[in-house]
Amino acid sequence: MKRVLVLGAQGMLGHDLLEVFAGGYDVTGLDIENIDITRQGATRSAIKELLPDVVINAAGYTDVDGCEKKMNKAFAVNGQGSKNVAKSCRDSGSKLIYISTDYIFDGAKGSPYREDDPPNPLSIYGESKLMGERYVEEILDDYLIVRTQWLYGKHGRNFVETILTLAEERDTIEVVHDQMGSPTYTADLSRAIAALVAKDLRGTFHVSNKESCSWYDFALEIVRLSNASEVEIVPISSTALSRPAKRPLYSIFNCQRLEQEADIEMRVWQKALRDYFRHREGR
Repeated sequence: MKRVLVLGAQGMLGHDLLEVFAGGYDVTGLDIENIDITRQGATRSAIKELLPDVVINAAGYTDVDGCEKKMNKAFAVNGQGSKNVAKSCRDSGSKLIYISTDYIFDGAKGSPYREDDPPNPLSIYGESKLMGERYVEEILDDYLIVRTQWLYGKHGRNFVETILTLAEERDTIEVVHDQMGSPTYTADLSRAIAALVAKDLRGTFHVSNKESCSWYDFALEIVRLSNASEVEIVPISSTALSRPAKRPLYSIFNCQRLEQEADIEMRVWQKALRDYFRHREGR
């Protein structure tokens, strides 16, 4: 049985990865209290001790606005930390799956992004994640870079829960209407990653739920599914929100490579969201 190591195991995606891989692999999860990926020696020792066949690096500093204020931390974790993990995987002969983001793009293309489109991040978060990608590509031959976007899941703070909480507290909620992407359920993403591993594929893949919307449209659907019809969702522009980190206005993915090479077709985001609500009500 192949051994899989999930880094960032206590995160939203990490939890779902552990659940999905538990079915057919000897899976271990580590988080910051077990391994600090910014420390090269400790990272090498932890991975060498376990000698996993596959390492999934879902660890990262993902506070997009926080990265603008803590630039050194962003590059230490998302950049240097990814380099440390990649080197350790090379030394241990492990395949590495690195989780990346749509924020490596600037949103100016105006049509769905393919894996080979040139990156141009607008934020420190995007720059630091792109740095991580570059290290993985330079150091390893056997790797997967999985770019994803707009994540929500059962085991962490996310946009869905934020909207539901605000709906209990307010009569109106302002949500940006000019950023377009694809909400992606971490359970679906985890199953896609497991399929990519099972097929022993390499390179970069875009993985998101199908079809797209704005954050405003996403919020409308969340409120509709929660039967909170008395709450008004008010569309605003990104400039009106005035957040520290600049976001791409259009970061929709072209996932044809995933469908053609891995034979994986993701669900439309509305179906995935309904499934999330069913799981949420049952927990």
